[in-house]
Amino acid sequence: MTKTDFKEVTVSLVVPVFAGEKYLEELADAVQGLRNKWQEEKAPLVLAELILVDDAAIDTSPDVIDRLAREHFWIIPLHLSRNYGQHAATVAGILHSCGDWVVTLDEDLQHPPTQIPGLLTRAAGVGADVVYAQAATDVHESAWRDSTSRIFKRLMQWLTGNPNLPHFNSFRLIRGSIARAVASVCAHDTYFDINLSWFTQRVEALEMDLKDERFIREGRSGYSFRSLLGHASRMLFSSQIRFLNFGVWLGVALLLSSFVGGVYFLVLKLLSPDAIAVQGWTSLFLAICLASGLLAFMLGVVLKYLSTLVLKAHGKPTFFTIDRSQDALLTDWFAQQKP
Repeated sequence: MTKTDFKEVTVSLVVPVFAGEKYLEELADAVQGLRNKWQEEKAPLVLAELILVDDAAIDTSPDVIDRLAREHFWIIPLHLSRNYGQHAATVAGILHSCGDWVVTLDEDLQHPPTQIPGLLTRAAGVGADVVYAQAATDVHESAWRDSTSRIFKRLMQWLTGNPNLPHFNSFRLIRGSIARAVASVCAHDTYFDINLSWFTQRVEALEMDLKDERFIREGRSGYSFRSLLGHASRMLFSSQIRFLNFGVWLGVALLLSSFVGGVYFLVLKLLSPDAIAVQGWTSLFLAICLASGLLAFMLGVVLKYLSTLVLKAHGKPTFFTIDRSQDALLTDWFAQQKP
């Protein structure tokens, strides 16, 4: 059987769980509904598994996860030995997945499973490897929370030069081979979405209605301020900051200007000694420019070198191969579903 002979495409769902006891049963019912819908429509899609990753939950979520796993064969329970954070829990779930596509979601139904077909339609239609769900309106209905999130992402986009950074969020569809490759090289402080950009440039965003109902109703989110700061620092240190080049070029500019200035004032001193009224100031100024330029240049080179080592330590690959032959199967089927 060749790879183009496949008659079905499998989908894995990965959900990190930290405080989800109120939402897990409803989430499982929504996933069951999507599985049944695909089966009834005889779709070439199989929702193979829902992986619930217990990240040392602070409520009774572990018991709920185990009970749901007993009731549904397609629910896979994973229990981490301690709390490692959402990124680590997501990576663990992805590494245990087997689907041709992997969807990551939050535990609190902020990311409805009913939106997954739309993500698959966009991915297959344009040959994308990653599709982010993009909120059409304010997710938290809080001007402060939503505006600060947008401002921070725009700032990070400018610092890193990553055009996809404003789309980063935890509701994403990823081609399975890429998802597992990215997860396998993630280090402790690696930001998962930054790593994704190392493996593919085919990234799309799909607008949809997303609301953080838990935050809207209770005024609290699954993300604490501390965890958000952790996300921010990992995002920063997983990226290659483009203004590091500025230090190198600043050093070069200062070196050139000090050299040109030295030649100019030397010629001026030889041809017209009285033109320089203050003795010693010129040589001191040129010496400072020369030393500053040399230091800025050397510091820029060192930082660039360290940046390269950091990216290597975080697992940036030299190359990666991909098979997109199954996309045609999905494209044909979704086209048939249109009225």
